[in-house]
Amino acid sequence: MRNNVARSKLLLRQPVINGWCSIPCAYAAEIMAHQGYDSLTIDLQHGAMSYETAFAMLQAISTTRTVPLARVPWHNPGLMMKLLDAGAYGLICPMVDSAATAEAFVAACRYPPRGTRSFGPNRATLYSGAGSSAAYAADADAEILLLAMIETRDGLDNLEAILSVPGLDGIYVGPGDLSLALGVPPSMAPSDPAVVTAIASALSAAERHDRFAAIHTDGPETARKRIAEGFGMCTLQNDVRLLSDGAKAQVAAFRKAFS
Repeated sequence: MRNNVARSKLLLRQPVINGWCSIPCAYAAEIMAHQGYDSLTIDLQHGAMSYETAFAMLQAISTTRTVPLARVPWHNPGLMMKLLDAGAYGLICPMVDSAATAEAFVAACRYPPRGTRSFGPNRATLYSGAGSSAAYAADADAEILLLAMIETRDGLDNLEAILSVPGLDGIYVGPGDLSLALGVPPSMAPSDPAVVTAIASALSAAERHDRFAAIHTDGPETARKRIAEGFGMCTLQNDVRLLSDGAKAQVAAFRKAFS
């Protein structure tokens, strides 16, 4: 079965750089996947794509060695199973604020007896190279990466219980929603003391429980800082921001020449 390189790097304490797809386009996902990211997340929460488009994007990412991940829009077990069946090698679940929510997330993504994931991998059998659906099911739990997003006050308060849930690989800190939850404007590089303390607390808790810690950033500078702090996975800017920043810079450079 195909190795989840991102998960393996996390186990080896090697930094993982994650890309982010919000544009509902397989071609855009393919371009992103060819840029050298360790993993690439299809965002079904705030991105503009449907399940069918995400399916095609998973196929496009598979033209590279980049590990395909997906963020689900909510606590929807059916969609989680469908994305895994389509070949996602990991899921990020938003707004996990209790052990019960984390348990339900894990159960939907692990096969019995560890969970309740229904058997019926379709494209996942092809992507994994397992050779058969039964062979995929036998090894999938060891490769699929499951990260619970910590981005609410309740999530922070219940962090110890969340991190104690069997089968959960780690947490993914969402600085934007976490900032809002703590009463300050959203930021991917927060400087507010309360948010800084909350992020440090989440990282420390993950380390105590020997779980992975991932976080969203605003680019390489913040990502390098987070890796130095101890985070194992950092997400850089999404495809929308990269497109808009690149286009804006070129237009500004052109207009400057004629000003």
